[in-house]
Amino acid sequence: MEALAHDVNMSAGHLSRQFRAAYGESPYAYLMTRRIERAMALLRRGDLSVTEVCFTFGRASLRTFSTRFNELVGMPPGVFRRQAADAAADRADTAGTARDGGRRSRWRGCRRAWRNTSQVRSGIEKPRPPRSP
Repeated sequence: MEALAHDVNMSAGHLSRQFRAAYGESPYAYLMTRRIERAMALLRRGDLSVTEVCFTFGRASLRTFSTRFNELVGMPPGVFRRQAADAAADRADTAGTARDGGRRSRWRGCRRAWRNTSQVRSGIEKPRPPRSP
């Protein structure tokens, strides 16, 4: 904060007051909010543990990270990660990709119909009867 205040030719206290007036929170609170938002994005991805996300942001204490996360988000990071994973699984299941391991695209039938239609029109391929399920 001191270095930033020096760069803009203000005292640290005055810069902090100006920042609070402009953004509605202190520079530290603003920084912590942005860090927690990034942590939420990493936890939603699901490939990092809560501890790895904690250390990604330079936190030496998992307890401090969890406490601050809980204050801002309203739930501990582990619970947030589990709920995000459950929501992602539900979305994948409704899109039809979870049942078959992600191999099937929900647009596959549309592409096939378009491809067949264009090939039939150009005389490359004879029309095929529809497949039975």
